[in-house]
Amino acid sequence: MSKTHSPQNTSEVFAPVAEYFKVLSETSRLQILSCLRTGPMNVTEMGEATGLGQANLSKHLKILTQAGLVSREQKGVSVYYAISDPVIFELCELVCDRIGNQIQKRAKEFEHIKAFSTLSK
Repeated sequence: MSKTHSPQNTSEVFAPVAEYFKVLSETSRLQILSCLRTGPMNVTEMGEATGLGQANLSKHLKILTQAGLVSREQKGVSVYYAISDPVIFELCELVCDRIGNQIQKRAKEFEHIKAFSTLSK
């Protein structure tokens, strides 16, 4: 029996999802998102909070803005950036919880291995 490609399984459907995760695959962008969790900030404030340089911040802020995760607003001579899609934090918490569970599981496995290796001595 041959499987046919349904519209839900085409690369055109998955491409935007892959792009979204690509945006989140950079550590500096995750730092920026975390930093903005407390509220809107300008580049100087984000630089102080993250340790990232202005050019690096600007590059990543452009990508985050284009992806629709961050919005920008001009206030006087400064531009303030803010989270435009707070669901991103739910996604990050879900991923962090999964990673935490995996680490705990591996730690238990290592404890079993360690206990076994001490028995065989």
